[in-house]
Amino acid sequence: MFLPMIAIFYFLLFLPMQRQKKQTAKMLSGLQNGDTVVTSGGIVGTIVTLDDETLVLRVKPDNIKLQVARSAVSSLVSSSSSTEVKK
Repeated sequence: MFLPMIAIFYFLLFLPMQRQKKQTAKMLSGLQNGDTVVTSGGIVGTIVTLDDETLVLRVKPDNIKLQVARSAVSSLVSSSSSTEVKK
């Protein structure tokens, strides 16, 4: 009875968390200049420069530049490669 409960917890809780961590790590490693991102604090900005641990965001409307930790990025809104015009 105990073993099936562990299996259920693994498939319902731990496996999706591992997938989410992998997906987030892949997104963070693929960030580029010009990408629009949302931080965990809700700040929306465009990446100006990247370092290993930090990045600088340009935030509208006054084009303020903020330095944030790379791990603070929660999602990618739009990629710079998807906004380019293909010839």
